[in-house]
Amino acid sequence: MTRSPSGAPAAELAPSPSEPLRLQVLTALALHRMATTSQLRQMLRPDSSRQLLSRVLNKLRSTGFVDLTPLPDADRSRTHAWYLTPEGARLTRDLPVLRGRPPYPITSTTAASLKTPHTLSVVRAHLPFAADARRLGHEHGPWDWTPEVAHPIGEGERLVADAVMHYTVVDGEHRLKLRAFVEVDRTTMSSERLAVKLIEYARLFRYEAQPVGRRRPASAGPAWLRWYPLYPRVLFVLTGASGARLRNRISDLQAMVAQHPLVAGLSREVPLGAVVLEDIEQHGPSGEVWVPLTGGQPRPWTDL
Repeated sequence: MTRSPSGAPAAELAPSPSEPLRLQVLTALALHRMATTSQLRQMLRPDSSRQLLSRVLNKLRSTGFVDLTPLPDADRSRTHAWYLTPEGARLTRDLPVLRGRPPYPITSTTAASLKTPHTLSVVRAHLPFAADARRLGHEHGPWDWTPEVAHPIGEGERLVADAVMHYTVVDGEHRLKLRAFVEVDRTTMSSERLAVKLIEYARLFRYEAQPVGRRRPASAGPAWLRWYPLYPRVLFVLTGASGARLRNRISDLQAMVAQHPLVAGLSREVPLGAVVLEDIEQHGPSGEVWVPLTGGQPRPWTDL
């Protein structure tokens, strides 16, 4: 059975209708760090009303388990992002879905506001995959998307993926389990810094942890095998700029694949792709909107 980095089987991480919605909300905020009311509705109860989630959130706020911060966009001043208070974080830290996850305390609205733009963008990238899975009869839910997953890459350094996704394609009796590292780019860093992320993924692909205290340590294989039976594909989701600028950033990612020997080696073994966030929101991730970083025509992410 496929297992998540936290050790829980992916099939066990789907929310159960029998669970109280308030517990699902707390779990979602603990895992995803922060979300708007609309995002929580799409994630947990896509067929329900916004008012249902609002009532649950306001009750949790009145009991001190969640709080909110206004979104920075002045045009959406009535929209807020919800997050756990320290009391809410303590309440959820022993939930099975969160086992092995590092603590993520937010102690003030100011601290929460600093995290808001990127965190909500990562949640926003998750929602089209969940909607696609529901439409296609595949398996991918709120607990199959784990933000901020860290892996060692040697020399005391770590790679922190914006998210790790587990997704099961269901075709009759055939089930295909897919995994992906997801990087969400809001065009807040230089294009070169974004492309350097590919080098970090290539380093993780090759990195072998060495046992301590041996002069000539025996290799146990790549370190990523501790978490994944196959190395996850790497997906870049871009937003926050004009179409022309985003296309240029994708071209820079393709150039890194073509020019860097480690990344070129990774690309021969691992599917690599990039997409504009608005395109998967409009057409779904299964649309022909993903650009292979090795070149070729746009295609669904499953066909990279």
